[in-house]
Amino acid sequence: MNRPFPDEPELPPLPQPVPQPVPRPDAEPVWLAAANVVAWRRCGPGGRELRPGTKSFKGGAKVYVARVYWGPGGDRVTAVGRERHTGRWIVIDTATRHLHSFRPKLVHTPRVLERLGSAHRAGGFTGPERTAEVCETLERYARQYRAEIAPRSPHPDRCLCHACLAGETGAAGETGAAG
Repeated sequence: MNRPFPDEPELPPLPQPVPQPVPRPDAEPVWLAAANVVAWRRCGPGGRELRPGTKSFKGGAKVYVARVYWGPGGDRVTAVGRERHTGRWIVIDTATRHLHSFRPKLVHTPRVLERLGSAHRAGGFTGPERTAEVCETLERYARQYRAEIAPRSPHPDRCLCHACLAGETGAAGETGAAG
């Protein structure tokens, strides 16, 4: 074989793609809490910086909450959703304050059920009533945690954070707008 640079070592062959498991169409549907990722979130010192969505999810993305960590006050949840850059389904722990519009949902999506099974979270919640209770509690916690991010810092005139866009208490109207 003629190589332009004979002194260079041979390159190893390219790796073959890893086969992805095929989802089982006969998997039982489970009750999960569906939610949306906030379009803009406040972060940084005093909550003065705005960032779109989260590191893992785009703003407005639909995610399914599979588990809630009640011990520390429900501030973390395990969510399944499409990753912001690749579009692949991922299972990740995220802050409750980054989600809104919690609602009960019977999930049939094979990829979601497959991801939950691989993360050992396949159970979901026990039924529609229990899922509705969890959704109400999570919505209340999320509102509370968003209000605590920067309680004394003023929001700009046209703030894009979720609290201002949704008209939640503790937003720009209550804290006074910066001039």
